[in-house]
Amino acid sequence: MKSRVIVFISAIGLLLGSCTIVRQGEVGVKRSFGKIKPEPLMEGARGFNPFTTTIIKLPTRTMNMEVRLPLPSKEGLTVQSDVSILYRLEGSYAPKVIENLGRNYEQVVILPVFRSAVADISSQYFAKDMHTGQRAGIEKSIKDLMMAQLKDRGFVIEAVLLKSIVLPAGLTKAIEDKLEAEQDAQRMQFVLDKERQEARRRTIEAEGVRDAQKIIAEGLTPLLIRFKAIEAFNKLSTSPNTKVIITNGDQPLMLNSDKLE
Repeated sequence: MKSRVIVFISAIGLLLGSCTIVRQGEVGVKRSFGKIKPEPLMEGARGFNPFTTTIIKLPTRTMNMEVRLPLPSKEGLTVQSDVSILYRLEGSYAPKVIENLGRNYEQVVILPVFRSAVADISSQYFAKDMHTGQRAGIEKSIKDLMMAQLKDRGFVIEAVLLKSIVLPAGLTKAIEDKLEAEQDAQRMQFVLDKERQEARRRTIEAEGVRDAQKIIAEGLTPLLIRFKAIEAFNKLSTSPNTKVIITNGDQPLMLNSDKLE
């Protein structure tokens, strides 16, 4: 009786042990008698003989590989940086990856390719460029160089991100001083431009007043002045207030009557 129970339990264990599940974001590779099967196993339940076969599962989702390393610059300085490498494995290449690189492919191929690429690219830039707007260009160049070497091996490099750039102390101070000087120069240029605009405005205003006065002066002919004087006499004559008007015939001089008393 006991032997039957043991056989039954062993059979159940064998049955359960001969099935595995390949989940989403994974791909399976079957190895039978030490030989890799060329067809990858996609998502789902997979049965196999545990005595002769092994199912190796690899991730196909985006992976983040963190690396801290010194970056050589064009002027021979060393810049410390933390770098994130975002990559993923193409599922169809999984059998070849296991056969040629093994499961430790990050250390075998991705990291060495990254170190080579980052040394080639960073040495083309000055240290200060890694701390400015050119960082995005450096990241893209490293990514493109890595893709050129890894795409035929089944890896897709999605992004290379330079983080925590630490420049040499002396260079950091020099960059800060330069940026401050540039900001001061920009502020001074703004003030100068503003003063030039104000001077230009005053010039235009003065020219306008001059032109207006010139036009008025040119229009004040003796006949016009006499005509305006006659109009003034007419208006004064219709005024209800008592006034004394002294004139030479051209221009009136008006005196209030209360001031004559």
